[in-house]
Amino acid sequence: MPEHLLLWVVFNVFVLGILALDLAVFHRKAHVVSLREALAWSCVWVSLALLFGLGIYLLRGGEKALEFITGYLIEWSLSVDNLFVFLVIFSYFAVPAIYQHRVLFWGILGALVLRALFIATGTALLSKFHWMIYVFGVFLIFTGIKLLFAGDEKIEPEKNPAVRLVRRFMKITPSFEGQRFFVRKDGMLWATPLFLVLVVVETTDVIFAVDSIPAIFAITLDPFIVYTSNVFAILGLRALFFLLAGVMGMFRFLKVGLSFVLCFVGVKMTIVDFYKIPIGISLGVVGAILLLSIVASLFVRPKEAVRSSLGSNPRSTLD
Repeated sequence: MPEHLLLWVVFNVFVLGILALDLAVFHRKAHVVSLREALAWSCVWVSLALLFGLGIYLLRGGEKALEFITGYLIEWSLSVDNLFVFLVIFSYFAVPAIYQHRVLFWGILGALVLRALFIATGTALLSKFHWMIYVFGVFLIFTGIKLLFAGDEKIEPEKNPAVRLVRRFMKITPSFEGQRFFVRKDGMLWATPLFLVLVVVETTDVIFAVDSIPAIFAITLDPFIVYTSNVFAILGLRALFFLLAGVMGMFRFLKVGLSFVLCFVGVKMTIVDFYKIPIGISLGVVGAILLLSIVASLFVRPKEAVRSSLGSNPRSTLD
């Protein structure tokens, strides 16, 4: 078996094995994921990604390892934006906390399959039509600028075409039926509201993948690096959701940082035939942008808070 094919087989067997272990052992029974558990799992997934990066370094060299780490960082940061939407979806459908992990597990499993298809399609397009790299680059710049100036869009899951399709062809139970997606009543198969939530989560990930997949092609065209960095970022998404669910509102400048990341990788793609930005510089730029956006979110006070503090202190208005 060729070495590159062996890497693909070993990696996918590892991913399937760890997902089976997660479902059958660690989360066999539905329970509310605690902050401590979420932190532990986040550390596990990040550590596994770093160990995998070390393996890439030993097997394929420093350049490929840097590509993996940079790709992982970009995909991880863009995935964080998904979490805000997931939180809105769970709130909209009033999903009990005890069932949220199950939705994210199967949603992420579906996302892995869809991402693999997107990556295979993107790789095929770029290998046959080099000019597509300019299309991807311009698209990312446009998306970054749009994200920078866009306001908070209202999310309405009930208007999701996939949800409408399910409602058209299936009966939906009026309430949750435990952690089940389907139940049989009166000899008929009914979908539960939890299945509708899963449908919305899956279709939302497809929309986000349209941005994230082209972004990593700016870092590398190696399909193995693109795929594995995506997989590790997605696998850590569940734990990250439960870790950040209560403090997501604090990261108000993250969207600004993500918009600059998208613009940077878009420019990187459009100038690739004239100047190839070294992977080390790319990693530094992406890391610096994300770090600055997080620091700014934590230390720069909103205007409303400043006005409120001034209003509550009459002396400050006289000084």
